[in-house]
Amino acid sequence: MSTRISKLVMVLAFALYASLVAFNNLTDYNSNFTLVAHVLMMDTTFPGNEGLWRAIHSPAIHHTVYSLIIGTEIMIAALCWLGGWRLYRSIQNPAAFNQAKGLAILGLTLGFLLWFTGFMTIGGEWFLMWQSETANGQQAAFRLVMIIAAILIYLTQADDQQ
Repeated sequence: MSTRISKLVMVLAFALYASLVAFNNLTDYNSNFTLVAHVLMMDTTFPGNEGLWRAIHSPAIHHTVYSLIIGTEIMIAALCWLGGWRLYRSIQNPAAFNQAKGLAILGLTLGFLLWFTGFMTIGGEWFLMWQSETANGQQAAFRLVMIIAAILIYLTQADDQQ
């Protein structure tokens, strides 16, 4: 039972985290929008690098990308909250708990896709965010990817009659 409770708490903790990230991005839009715009414009990367042809200078695209990021964060939060609710409702029954993991797994997987594929892969490598001293979210994204991976590995372990 204590293992199931710890899994539930981890999912709910990540749901809270994703909710606060989305809330902050909605209520203080420009803070992280500026980071996204700099990454897409590649204006803080090494001067004269050969990848600058990839830069996107359209403010409309910057706002669209940022809106997609926020929308994804909201979906992550919603899936983790709903997944946590399902886990909570099944906490007494290990078999039901195993079957209730789906939404939480989807939410965490979506988080992995956002912060690994979106930030580390597309932002970091395609838009060369790693070259920037001021618009570089790779370390934060890496921390989140590791947290999500740990929770996913733990959550997906089968629960028995403990």
